[in-house]
Amino acid sequence: MMRRFMLAAALTLAAATAHAAEPIEGNWKTASGETAAIGKCGTAYCVTLRTGKYAGKQIGRLAGKDGEYSGEITDPAEDKTYSGSGSINGNSLKMRGCVLKILCKSQTWTRL
Repeated sequence: MMRRFMLAAALTLAAATAHAAEPIEGNWKTASGETAAIGKCGTAYCVTLRTGKYAGKQIGRLAGKDGEYSGEITDPAEDKTYSGSGSINGNSLKMRGCVLKILCKSQTWTRL
């Protein structure tokens, strides 16, 4: 009886750990090689470039949890803002920006 209880507890803990939320906060290497920092700003997460031509510029604001985020993303070269989203899978962050939800571009960033 005790062995079954311990096995059930271990399986439950393993399942809970496997479905733990992936944190978006931290430093990420963008598709173009710059470093972007993502951190809390109010109730959302702000995306700020740390290196490159646009270092110091905030390029996004996302809200969400459990590895899925949505909000706005700005292309710093064109200074245009799009509806955006981000989804985390391990050490990869897939960022997506869209115009009218039909014309979209995606990039994959890597956690540093």
